[in-house]
Amino acid sequence: MLRDIVEKTLFYRDGDKTFFEPEAFPWTAQIEAKWKSVRKELDALMAQRDQIPNFQDVSKAQKALTEGDQWKTFFLSTFNGKEIEENCAQCPETARLLRLIPGVRQAMFSILAPGKHIPPHRGPYKGLLRYHLGLIIPGPEGSCRIRVGSDVRSWKEGKSMIFDDSNEHEVWNETDSYRVVLFVDFVRPTIFPFSVANRMIIWARGQYPL
Repeated sequence: MLRDIVEKTLFYRDGDKTFFEPEAFPWTAQIEAKWKSVRKELDALMAQRDQIPNFQDVSKAQKALTEGDQWKTFFLSTFNGKEIEENCAQCPETARLLRLIPGVRQAMFSILAPGKHIPPHRGPYKGLLRYHLGLIIPGPEGSCRIRVGSDVRSWKEGKSMIFDDSNEHEVWNETDSYRVVLFVDFVRPTIFPFSVANRMIIWARGQYPL
């Protein structure tokens, strides 16, 4: 299977790697420099939080991970990378910054309710990496955290986090406030000709609904 070949030949050297240093991706500094503009647009959305969809209502696959209104998502682009024009119009600066990220696929604000725990799960494919920008991170450090593999890290407001979500991961919000990050999946940088094969696999996955 093409996906298996790409994963085994291209990602074997860092296949067990969980987190990646943001400094290895030059665009992270540009986004962090403007994070308060993103936060301002988020704050306007949060004023009408009840109107933001629950994740499982957008993606049926999430029903195993969440229920009720504990995890809300405001999508800015779909898995195939297509911008959602109406939502981007509400967050023009965020949309502009997202265009700085090469190979953006899905992008959204990920909103976790107080006390929410996302149980262990994993993404299906190593050809993508996941980016988080901390926007609203309440409580003492460590109260809002993520485990990827055996590594645990906490978000910080205005700071970037990049990880391989094909490793098992889980999330905690052990505070009495909402935790929000800008959540982006983007194409994992690879060398030719594997980059072509990788994009073909991602394109094929994007033909199916969330």
